[in-house]
Parts: sequence; structure tokens; C-alpha cells
Amino acid sequence: MCGHWDTRNKNKFEDLYAKANFVLSGLKELKKLFNIKEIYVEQSLHSFRSGFSSAQTLSTLSRFNGIVSWFCFQTYKIRPKMIAAVSARKRIGIKISKGENAKQKSLEFILDQVPSFVVEYTKLGNVRPGYMDRSDSCVIAKAGYLEWSQKS
Repeated sequence: MCGHWDTRNKNKFEDLYAKANFVLSGLKELKKLFNIKEIYVEQSLHSFRSGFSSAQTLSTLSRFNGIVSWFCFQTYKIRPKMIAAVSARKRIGIKISKGENAKQKSLEFILDQVPSFVVEYTKLGNVRPGYMDRSDSCVIAKAGYLEWSQKS
């Protein structure tokens, strides 16, 4: 299964805690559907890079990542394993050359490698919000699976 929970709507979520509760509800629903044994989470970025997200955005994402990781532990009694996006891409064979868009390359790789992965596009041909995140989660899941299978 590959999906996403849209937490962008500022009218729907008054703050970070409301978004977190929304995700917690989703995690509890997943627990009813699947027998989850391992959890792999994309590690938060640790450094600010000029031209990318602001320091405030990185801080907020890191806080949210920590909250969701804790909810995973509380819900499933499993310690999430963190995997850096760069390491995950490398582990599953995605090669990113200098200057290339890593998210776009990852999406292309997942579309080639995972036949069931479907992307929706806007009228202008852009990837709809959430689908790049789905692609990223597939990369983390595939890397996590490889890590798990090498230990087993």
C-alpha cells in the first residue's frame, strides 16, 4: 500500500498538534489493516542548504517527524529506524548526478520499478501534491526492506 495523508489545508488544521492527531488516527487505522513488524522513517534533514527550505521550515518538519516517529512507537511498540533520503536512494540504485532534481529522479525510478505506483497530474501536467511524497516513501520503504532482508 502506498498513500499519503494531506495535511496542507490550514483551514482544516489549526496547528501542528491538530495535524499530528490526524496522522495518529491514520496510524491507528493502518494497525487494523496490516501486521506491521518494521517501521522505516525518512530522517530529517540536519543542515540548511541555500535555495531550499528555510531554517524555520526544516525545524517544523523535524518536529513533526519526531512527533510522528513517537506515535509510530506508541501505536506499534516498534522503534522506527531512520534512513537518510540520500542513503536510501543510493541503496536502491538511484543515481543522482550533480544538478539533477533528486525528487524527480526518484519519482521516475519508482514509476519504472513499481508497476502499481500511479501518479496523478494537474491540468498543466505537473505532479499533484502528495505524489512526490508517496514516491519518497516508496524509496524509504524499498531501502528499509533491503536493510531488513539483509539482516534476516
